[in-house]
Amino acid sequence: MRSFNFKPFRISRFICISAGIFSFAVGINGSIAQQTHINFIIIFTDDQGYGDLGCYGHPTIKTPHIDKMAIEGQRWTNFYVAANVCTPSRAALLTGRHAVRSGMYSKRGKRVLFPDSEGGLPSTELTIAKHLQRNGYRTACIGKWHLGHLSRFLPTSHGFDYYYGIPYSNDMDRIESIDQIKASSEPKVEYFNVPLMQNTKIIERPADQKVITKRYTAEVLKFISENKAKPFFIYLAHSMPHVPLFVSADFEGRSERGLYGDVIEEIDWSVGQIIRALKKDGLDRNTVVIFTSDNGPWALYKELSGSAGPLRGAKATGYEGGVRVPAIFWSPGRIKPAVISDMGSTLDILPTLSKLAGVDLPIDRQYDGYDLSEVLMSQKQSPRNDMIFYHDEKIFAARKGPYKLYFYRNNPIGYPEKLEKLESKELFNLQHDPSERYNISDIHPEVIKEIEAMVRAHESTVVATESQLDHVMVRKK
Repeated sequence: MRSFNFKPFRISRFICISAGIFSFAVGINGSIAQQTHINFIIIFTDDQGYGDLGCYGHPTIKTPHIDKMAIEGQRWTNFYVAANVCTPSRAALLTGRHAVRSGMYSKRGKRVLFPDSEGGLPSTELTIAKHLQRNGYRTACIGKWHLGHLSRFLPTSHGFDYYYGIPYSNDMDRIESIDQIKASSEPKVEYFNVPLMQNTKIIERPADQKVITKRYTAEVLKFISENKAKPFFIYLAHSMPHVPLFVSADFEGRSERGLYGDVIEEIDWSVGQIIRALKKDGLDRNTVVIFTSDNGPWALYKELSGSAGPLRGAKATGYEGGVRVPAIFWSPGRIKPAVISDMGSTLDILPTLSKLAGVDLPIDRQYDGYDLSEVLMSQKQSPRNDMIFYHDEKIFAARKGPYKLYFYRNNPIGYPEKLEKLESKELFNLQHDPSERYNISDIHPEVIKEIEAMVRAHESTVVATESQLDHVMVRKK
């Protein structure tokens, strides 16, 4: 087992050519070769479980386009989000920093932003979009934002040239009571008064969620077409498969898995459309596409939610089913096809894209991500050998190498929350026991001590933000 050496991520100095429009990229054989600019597309689904794709073992949901991405690219089997619910997970993805560093967490039980929240992602945070925009990229956010709905917090204030989507979760702004919605076999679009926005203006309310996946896809295709001569970054954050589930008429009743399967198969269709457009315009070999999810399935909704496969737990928990997600990296001729069992995280996407774009990250802040580019291009060992799992501001668990140590327990389905500090810590070997059935804490006290030391080292780097950023998760009185 590798010894732990905690260091904040720092990008070494790279050569930038023409203000980032051209970059040095690592070729498939690991050598550095001059290439035209690299485009980036992140496809981020909402509440999709580890086991909800054909290539991750689902027996009835058909996802041929995503499965083909996995064959042609890299499928990661130990890939983690930095939080188990929407808002802090998205903040961590876009900033490469745990949510405790940006204030995007809560100690008041409201773990995500709501339509009556007064705050959002602070302007001092550096997002992937802001970073790439400063280096010549055109940037678009299509889909769910959930990092603040007021104008000063919207994507257009965080480095995105264009925004089209819903500013928070699709179940918010409920017109009917939650009991009425649960009792309905078919939730109606008009039950949820969520706005569809273009840049900073509301263009439809309530948004027609039956066609929301198709409309997001159309916006992505349009942005690619309009910016194919320039470097671009697209963050496509699907509203689905977050409950309530909606699907277009073309996919209704299509999947053996029922409505949830219909929704996933429409997302797969969307991925196919995007890949097809990249190939048609000759952009596939200089575009990196990443497909992943924001957290595990919302098990509270039973058959309307997805599957964590063999993993324990679900959304809103720090168990594997709540934080381990599907992750596929695709770029023909650039990313070396493989199944990767090393660890990775959404925290790593910012430094990885920065390296591939050939630009430096500012060194004025603490990052929690690692550069995965050499794993992608040359199948070298991942630099990530550890992971901290937060539940709000608390460290719920920590992983080092194959071992995961738990400090708390929770309701495995996440809702209602039953967070309790463990009197005796629990330890699992995830390589042998991914379902976390066998507590081995009594036979590995030395591992527990090593992980505890790792956690203390991490905690020493976390600057308390509550006093200065407490407003960001506060709701109106």
